[in-house]
Amino acid sequence: MVPVLEIPTTARSMTFSVVLEGTTYGIRQYWLKPAQCWVWDIYDAVGRLLIGGVPLITGTNLLTQLRAYIGPPGQMLVISDNFPPDAVPSFTNLGKIGHVYYVPSGR
Repeated sequence: MVPVLEIPTTARSMTFSVVLEGTTYGIRQYWLKPAQCWVWDIYDAVGRLLIGGVPLITGTNLLTQLRAYIGPPGQMLVISDNFPPDAVPSFTNLGKIGHVYYVPSGR
């Protein structure tokens, strides 16, 4: 059984790569001030934009509506350690209280 992967995040704009079920994706993370939430742009391994402006919100699989554009078959979930557990990560607490997890399809 493949373990759940916490995707390492911090409360700052950054670019990083992550391997999900054998495929490498590039992530550009930034704070979208008008929406008051963290957002990801997701790229393929050679830097082509697959999907842009994915808000890191709780309570849903972030990949459900993106399945036609990008390939990971699992679930990507944003979870908060705070009460309520569906609180959206703030400008300062992403990676501390707000976490992003990838649950592989085989779980």
